[in-house]
Amino acid sequence: MSDEVTTTIDVREIPPPLRHSTIFNTFDSLSPGQSFMIVADHNPVPLRMQFQVRFREQFSWAYAEEGPEVWRVKIGRTA
Repeated sequence: MSDEVTTTIDVREIPPPLRHSTIFNTFDSLSPGQSFMIVADHNPVPLRMQFQVRFREQFSWAYAEEGPEVWRVKIGRTA
């Protein structure tokens, strides 16, 4: 995966019903090798499970920070 981070989304600033759709729309706009960072106030395990179902082997997931108050996750589109 490239280190090209295109944007950062602080999901703490997005209403809960819109968070995952915002993240998925951002992912859909990525080209292979691009990534974006999300910032959350909890470990986004349910989001990762949704990525595994929706995108299978098309994404990468790397924690840049793992709590306890802030989690930062780099999500990328693989080739």
